[in-house]
Amino acid sequence: MDSSSSQSPKAASPTPTTAPAPLLSAEAAAAVGILPASHWADQPLPEEHADDDTASTIGSVLSSTASLSSTIFQYRTHHGRTYHGDIGNAEGWEPNDQRHLESMDIAHHCYTVCAGGKLFLSPLDTKKVQKVVDIGTGTGLWAIDFADEFPHAEVIGTDITPIQPSWVPPNVQFELEDCNQEWTWAENTFDFVHLRMLIGVVEDWHALFRQAYRTCKPGGYVESFLCSCHFVSDDGSVKPGTALDQWGNVCSQGGKAFGRTFDVYEEDLQRKGMEAAGFVDIDFKDIVVPIGVWHSDKDAAERGLWWKMVLEMDLEGYFNYICHSLLGWKPEETQAFCAHAKKEWNDPNIHGYVMARFAWGRKPE
Repeated sequence: MDSSSSQSPKAASPTPTTAPAPLLSAEAAAAVGILPASHWADQPLPEEHADDDTASTIGSVLSSTASLSSTIFQYRTHHGRTYHGDIGNAEGWEPNDQRHLESMDIAHHCYTVCAGGKLFLSPLDTKKVQKVVDIGTGTGLWAIDFADEFPHAEVIGTDITPIQPSWVPPNVQFELEDCNQEWTWAENTFDFVHLRMLIGVVEDWHALFRQAYRTCKPGGYVESFLCSCHFVSDDGSVKPGTALDQWGNVCSQGGKAFGRTFDVYEEDLQRKGMEAAGFVDIDFKDIVVPIGVWHSDKDAAERGLWWKMVLEMDLEGYFNYICHSLLGWKPEETQAFCAHAKKEWNDPNIHGYVMARFAWGRKPE
């Protein structure tokens, strides 16, 4: 992403587009274990759970330090939400409107909590780090925090849509880049290549890590963090056919229809991609991320608190494009599914969690 215009999201004039025909039929969805979309609308709706008012809005968005064509701000519109609408293959499943940006800001803190308050787990020699890139930077908070903590380093954040804040440290810049296209930097450019939560984004994970390897300096590191989409429980409280149980299946099939997998954790693509690209000293750390504060471990409960806040801020935003445009659900069916998911994660007797993984590797010198 880039911050290259003084225009705000509300000042822009989104160009509505018609949602494409569903890429996965209801029959095909049923064949792979997804309950019919009508199942959720047919169930009695639970009481609404209000969004957590402790989640705060962070800063202004969509400003710029460079000049962008007005077409950058001609967003796609699906069922009242806006999405990146640039030409070519750069297409995202997450909204880029204000509500979703607030969820992404909270997510940055959640992922930092997952790392024990750190911005990375790679064994970097931070005194020698000169140039860093954050691929898929989102609202840019990771890049900004890294630049604040290591002011001697130049930090570049990239994404396909310009939603970063305008006031940033002098050692940060944002660029419009599609990570699925050929990266524009020369070989051996970066000391650290950071990739976070690119589920449902990457067309070819092996190609992504080849690009990371090419642009990483000898001795430099690549690090990838992401979560599974599949909720599980150790005590059987996430029962078959519930919304939390179906969550991962819905994402999996949406990813297949989109051509960009959500099952990166399950397919072990971080490790496989790094190994195939040539990285060495590959290591990883798996952690439990509960939904809510039910976990007896204090650190896990804190992760669960923030993860719940992320999702409560804009759960519908995470499923809107997947369910409507890829799987052919009606808006009311998606809303009902999300309502049931919220009811389940607020049930103290349901102990659902997802797995998350930090993986890193070094380019040989």
